[in-house]
Amino acid sequence: MAEKKKMALSTQIFIALVLAILAGIALTGHPDLATGYIKPFGTIFLNLIKWIVCPLVFFSIMAGVVSMRDIRKVGAIGGTTVLYYLCTTAFAVAIGLLFANVFKGIFPVLSTTDLSFEPSATSVNFMDTLVGLFPSNFIQPFVEANMLQVIVSSLFIGFALILVYGEKKDSDFAAVNVCNDICMKTMEMILRLSPVGVFCLLCPVVAENGPAVLGSLAKVLLVAYLCFAVHAVAVYSMTVKVLGRVSPLEFFKGMMPAMMLAFSSASSVGTLPLNLECAEKLGADREVASFVLPLGATINMDGTAIYQGVCSVFIASCFGISLTFSQMLTIVLTATLASIGTAGVPGAGMVMLAMVLQSVGLPVEGIALVAGVDRIFDMGRTVVNITGDASCAIVVSQLQRARESRRKS
Repeated sequence: MAEKKKMALSTQIFIALVLAILAGIALTGHPDLATGYIKPFGTIFLNLIKWIVCPLVFFSIMAGVVSMRDIRKVGAIGGTTVLYYLCTTAFAVAIGLLFANVFKGIFPVLSTTDLSFEPSATSVNFMDTLVGLFPSNFIQPFVEANMLQVIVSSLFIGFALILVYGEKKDSDFAAVNVCNDICMKTMEMILRLSPVGVFCLLCPVVAENGPAVLGSLAKVLLVAYLCFAVHAVAVYSMTVKVLGRVSPLEFFKGMMPAMMLAFSSASSVGTLPLNLECAEKLGADREVASFVLPLGATINMDGTAIYQGVCSVFIASCFGISLTFSQMLTIVLTATLASIGTAGVPGAGMVMLAMVLQSVGLPVEGIALVAGVDRIFDMGRTVVNITGDASCAIVVSQLQRARESRRKS
């Protein structure tokens, strides 16, 4: 008897996505039912992902480092990765500002005297960000889910293992690889719950916002999503085609499961396990992807950067303020640097936006204008963020292969 063919995870997630939208629309008049009885199961799914993601990042980066056996090789890959991320993020903010200025005529000038919003944000300080990279306690980064500190801890221990064991046999690194495999297998178990998680996370969002989303904020949402699409199609298609030697169509088709999970969960870090799987299937080397993707989930925020540009122009328009060219350059620089210290979790973009508004003297209270639909922004920008991470893993893998080939010839 022939074995029954299993439905692909991407198909299951897509069906869950459609059902969540339909159920959300049906529950528009009763959002309490969705938030009280459906959302908690989505929260359980996210909690499971958050639980495994710190050890997964810690051991996957460490396994990636020790597999290279050479600190100079790690440095070369790390330098290429950070340069790629900074360049694409700068492009993203520029695209956001360009489209927002083209379409700013459709943004309303609102009566803003009643706004009241108190975000907990401070200006970007390079030295504080630098000091914050290095943990003072081994356990604290895991307790606080401080991904930058987890990454730094993993790099130090990975480098120490290379210095201690050098070019010795693979069995010397067996413990690291076993821990990494255990985390990966646990992640696979959790990912089987993705369709349920997607439904339970998205349904309450639709139920709470309902048709109200189609009001004046629909215009800024439309501009933001247009920028997301243009950046993904133009920038990532070009980089994976020219530098990664992968067809753009094949790239986006292979990324679809991770993109749909990112859309519903709005968490770059939460999508990391599935993103790793998709990137490897598209040709990214495991040792490179294990290093590049966890780093990208923390510092690469292209979608969030686009959001900063669009929302800055929108908020300025609502207050009747025109941004100067120098202010726009400041937004590009601030959003690019701020993305390095922003966690890849739902809602982190709001804190970044407060920083950007402060940097150019715009009223921080303007965040109240977009706060109500921030989750909808968040879903789109997370898709862009994780797609950018995967494109980097493919590009860096291809560049590293070319380096190795030149070295041997």
